[in-house]
Order: sequence, then structure tokens, then C-alpha cells
Amino acid sequence: MNEEIIDATRHWLTRAVIGLNLCPFAKAVYVKEQIRYVVSEARSFDDVLADLEKELKHLADSDPEKVDTTLLIVPHALEDFAEYNDALHFADTLLKQLRLEGELQIASFHPDYRFDDAEPDDIENFTNRAPYPIFHLLREASIERAVDAFPDAANIYERNMATLRRLGLDGWQEHMKRDIQVKS
Repeated sequence: MNEEIIDATRHWLTRAVIGLNLCPFAKAVYVKEQIRYVVSEARSFDDVLADLEKELKHLADSDPEKVDTTLLIVPHALEDFAEYNDALHFADTLLKQLRLEGELQIASFHPDYRFDDAEPDDIENFTNRAPYPIFHLLREASIERAVDAFPDAANIYERNMATLRRLGLDGWQEHMKRDIQVKS
């Protein structure tokens, strides 16, 4: 079961995030196999936070050449986006309590992701939609290096929105059906 969850997550990563270049930094860590995929068995909010704490500590203690980023996949909890969004507040508080703020950060992905000013079906929401609730744990140093190497990093958000508007919902669904191989 966990392998199916990881496979679905990898498919989303290769098709959407890398395939549509929603994150120009993702391909390098994917090709170098520096992404840690962890499937949480948590079914409650408290258990999700316990798994998150464990993974934040693991990433902080890991060699960045081996594990540069972690995708904590939560298939059995936080299915409601409002609940997931509330959990992000506690996740950021946990980051501060562990004194990892400034070293690590958390990005958010959810099957029902919705920006504050968006309607539920707006295509722009799909920039942060994933097959499961995911806490993406990132190293600040890696982000800084990537931003320095990518001249228009400030424009990524707007470019992603434009990409998805051009694609549209039907185009998104068709794109996500096809298999892709990410080449180095």
C-alpha cells in the first residue's frame, strides 16, 4: 500500500511539479535521488505532528548530499483542506519550537488546495494540489542556492499561474494521465 502511495506521489512530482516546471529546483534533487518519501500512518492530528517532528529532526540531522528534502505524505489524516490548513500553523510552531526556523521550512500540498482568494475549481489552485496531503520539508540553504541559480525566481508563482491557465482543467487532467520519464 505504501508503495502505491509513493508511486502516486512520484507520478505527481514528475508530471506536474517537474513536467510542467512548476518548481524549477525540483528536477535536480529528483535526478540525484535526494528526496526522502515518507508515508505517515497517522490517523489523528497529534500523530501527524509527531511524524512531522520526527521528519524535521531527521532532515536536519541528515547529510544534504544524501537527503536534501523530504515529502511527508499523509494519506490517512487531514483530508479536509481547512483542517490541513490549520495544521500548517501548528507545523510552523513546531519548526520554531525545534529551533529549526531559518534552517528548514515547510511547503504545503493537498488534493483540495485552495488559495485564499480563489474559487474551489480555479485552475490556479492546482499548483499546490497533490494526490495526498503532503508536508514538503526543505532546507533553507538549498532554496537560497536554487534561487541564486534561477534568475527569475520571484516570477515563479506568476509563471505557474499562467501555465495552468493556458493548460486549463481538461489539459491538466490529460497531462496527468500520461506517463513521463525524467531525464537527467
